Amino acid sequence: MSKRDYYDVLSVSKGATQEEIKRAYRKLVREHHPDVSKAPDAAKKFAEVQEAYDTLSDEAKRRQYDQFGFDGARGSPNARPGTRYDEWPGSSSSTAGTPFEGEDLGSVFDAIFGERSRAGTRSRRSPFAEAEEEGPEIIRHAVTIPFETAWKGGMAPVRVEEAGKGKSRTIEVQIPPGIADGTQLRVRGAGASKRGAPDLLLQIRVLPHALFRRGEFEETGKGLDLYLDLPITIAEATLGGSVSIPTLSGSLDLVIPPGTASGKKLRLKGQGLHDQAGNRGDLYALTRIVPPAGTDLTDEERKALERVALKGVSLRTGPLWGAKR
Repeated sequence: MSKRDYYDVLSVSKGATQEEIKRAYRKLVREHHPDVSKAPDAAKKFAEVQEAYDTLSDEAKRRQYDQFGFDGARGSPNARPGTRYDEWPGSSSSTAGTPFEGEDLGSVFDAIFGERSRAGTRSRRSPFAEAEEEGPEIIRHAVTIPFETAWKGGMAPVRVEEAGKGKSRTIEVQIPPGIADGTQLRVRGAGASKRGAPDLLLQIRVLPHALFRRGEFEETGKGLDLYLDLPITIAEATLGGSVSIPTLSGSLDLVIPPGTASGKKLRLKGQGLHDQAGNRGDLYALTRIVPPAGTDLTDEERKALERVALKGVSLRTGPLWGAKR
C-alpha cells in the first residue's frame, strides 16, 4: 500500500503555515494517541501523523519533500547512497548504559540523519559539554522517546550502524529529566566507523502526551511549564468550585474562582516538569467552558438561563459594536 501524501495525512493545504500545521498535528495526535484511542489502527495512524509532522514542520525537509516527494524527505542532494533515518528501536540493548556528554537546547538538527560530518565550530558551554565542537568524526542519529522518558529521564536504546560492515549494535544512552524536543546530546566515542570510535550526536524527538503540552506560551516551546485544557460547565464557571485534574504525579484538586471566563489560566505551582539542575515548572489549566446543547434544555431551563444571562454585564460595548451598516 502506497504512502499517503503528508499534507493529506495532516489535512492541511500545501500552502499551510507552520501554525496551521502545528494545530492540525496537535488535534490528530490527541485523536490517535494510543493511550486515548481504542481503534485497532491507532498506533499506525499516530506514527503516520508523527512522520508527516517531522517533515512538514522542518522548512528544509518540507522544501525537499515539495520538490522531490518522499525521496526528498529522506535525503538531500548532498546525502550519500545508503544514508538512512535511525529510529528508536524496540529491541533489547546489547551494551551497558552510555552517559551523554552534551545538551544544546538552542540548536536545531539541520543535517540528514545518519550523515557523517566534521564539526568545526564551538558554542558556549552549557552545564554539560557542547553538542558541537572541533574534534573527531561525528555520526548523527535521531532518537524518538516517549513523553514519560523526557519527564523522568531514563535510558533510551540507540542502534548504531558500523560503517562498511553491514552490521549494527545497540547502545543505551542516559536521557536527562526535562529534556526538550529537538535537543542534541553528544555521546563520546560511541560511534563506529573505519576511523575508529567517533562521537555520536543524537537529536531527541519527544512524542507528544495525550493531555499535557509543553511551553505553549513560551517562544522556544522548551520551558518546564505544562499546559492542559480543562473543560468546565457553565455552573462551575459562574459559581466556582473545586475540580480534580490530572498532574504528572497524580490527581490534585483545583479551585475554580466564581466568574471564571473561558481561556483563563489556573496555575498549580511546581507541578510541571523538572530538569537535572532541580528547576521546576508549573502546570497551567486552561479553562474551556462547555455549554449544554440548546436542544437538550426544557422550556423552563431555557427561560432560567435567559434570566441569568440578563443579570450579567454587557459583553459587547463600544461604538463599533453598535454601528450599523
